[in-house]
Amino acid sequence: MKKIAVFTGNRSEYGLLISVLNAINQNPKLEYKLIVSGSHLDEDFGESVKEIQRDGFQINVSIKIDIDTDSLNSNVTAIGSGIIKIGEAIQLLKPDFMIVYGDRSEALAAVIASTQMNIATVHIEGGDLTEGGALDDSVRHAMTKLCHLHFTTNEQSSMRVLGMGEEKWRVHNVGLLALDMIAEGNFASSKEVVEKLQIDLKKPILLFTQHSVTTEFELSGDQINASLCALEKLAKMDIQVIVTYPNNDAGGRKIIEKIQLFNKKSILGFQIHKSLGRYFYHGVLALARDKSIRVASVGNSSSGIKETPVFGCPTVNIGSRQSGRLRGQNVIDVNYIEKDIIEACLVCFEDEKFRKLSHDTDNPYYSLHSGKQIADVLASINIDKKLMRKKMTLSGEVSKDGWFR
Repeated sequence: MKKIAVFTGNRSEYGLLISVLNAINQNPKLEYKLIVSGSHLDEDFGESVKEIQRDGFQINVSIKIDIDTDSLNSNVTAIGSGIIKIGEAIQLLKPDFMIVYGDRSEALAAVIASTQMNIATVHIEGGDLTEGGALDDSVRHAMTKLCHLHFTTNEQSSMRVLGMGEEKWRVHNVGLLALDMIAEGNFASSKEVVEKLQIDLKKPILLFTQHSVTTEFELSGDQINASLCALEKLAKMDIQVIVTYPNNDAGGRKIIEKIQLFNKKSILGFQIHKSLGRYFYHGVLALARDKSIRVASVGNSSSGIKETPVFGCPTVNIGSRQSGRLRGQNVIDVNYIEKDIIEACLVCFEDEKFRKLSHDTDNPYYSLHSGKQIADVLASINIDKKLMRKKMTLSGEVSKDGWFR
């Protein structure tokens, strides 16, 4: 059996990895070894390690990485200590492959550790674009150039990875992994959602998550103010508001402080959760499948772009964090302006034309059995010199039309 180390450092990326973990579990040629780190182990950000345990996955190594989310310098410290600690985990587990998802600092640490230890490293979600001021693009593209196999979520991203000079046989477009779980109906039913959150399905429901933008993290407190003021006015319009905490990025704690302070107002119909967990988070979004229930995803989470199309859920994307991200027709983009946020949310609830467009939107991330596709590739591919010795496909020549080949 090939031993597959799977690294997870935050709640959203774990939800996307469940399909891979299940597929590895079901493949007789593979076994997983789970490395858990980052905000999973931080009580302030929901301690989502408990969700992993409830899902029944065995955690082989837990790596605590302390990070002061009010300082970008702490990212450097976290990456450095993460490389060392993850390297020790790799030494202990001795995996054949290492799977790393996405574009966060702890994921970069994992990729550096595994590739420098000559472990065949798999990157999921390379080639995506988020040009809105976060450091994600630079981190994601750096991870692509380090890794040996690439599993992208859409055709555009595959083309970008190839455009970075990666060999074609290394790149596989498998779609968004979260859609496997959704296709299986692995999320809370409307009855479960109502019982847990005590909401009224006859009234509009707004699910809100806003993260900081890394390159302007010092503005995160001001940026969340506009959103919270908008949410307060929407709540007073008898709209039910469900707020979840941000990631542990620089500026994240400032957002949490503002949310906690705001919560002291005890606004009717306004509730706050450190984390809903994938099961209930998707359960809330899934309410939108019933056209009689008015639901909207609001904030700047990537889930509002990538996961809402499959539910036909209208989305209000605030600010620049998801700029450039491939999306369906269910997204309204606004800036950090209270009035604009309110108006966009009301469109999601009241504009029947937009609600129908959202319900029928294209899904640019859809593919069947994404996790199984990844597991099948890992089970069949040889770990040899061809895999481990990366080649650059670009010759460096310039054609007559100025295109670099």
